Amino acid sequence: IRQQTYEVHQDTESIVLLFCDESWPAGEIHREAGWDRLAEVAMPLIDHIIDTYYTPGGTLLRAMAAKLKAGGRISPHVDSLESFHMGHRIHVPITTNAAVRFMIEGKPYRFEVGKAYELNNQKTHSVMNMSKEDRISFIFDYVPPELNENT
Repeated sequence: IRQQTYEVHQDTESIVLLFCDESWPAGEIHREAGWDRLAEVAMPLIDHIIDTYYTPGGTLLRAMAAKLKAGGRISPHVDSLESFHMGHRIHVPITTNAAVRFMIEGKPYRFEVGKAYELNNQKTHSVMNMSKEDRISFIFDYVPPELNENT
């Protein structure tokens, strides 16, 4: 479980649809328990974003709904696995509010519900939810075919 594996995510809860082995591209991509719960809704959204902004036919490495608890925080960090260097990390806010501060390289960003954002997770980033409401985002990692030798 993501929040138990990575200390920076201790204030989060996730429903994971897809997750890749840490050794990817040598490893495999697995459908997780969240696939049966959310794929019917999530895949059309993912496909629309990929078809609109990227080259289709690549590899979906990760997909999850992630909740940052009210009052929770994700400490500053850089995503360091090799697979994070290969593709695009996309955030789609499902619920958020003005008291959520998403920081990238020390600069605050406000993500709006209904929009998709590409995040360079190779830069230091953090999130603070200073509200009394949970913040929920849909997150996925996509490697387009031109960046993926395995496609």
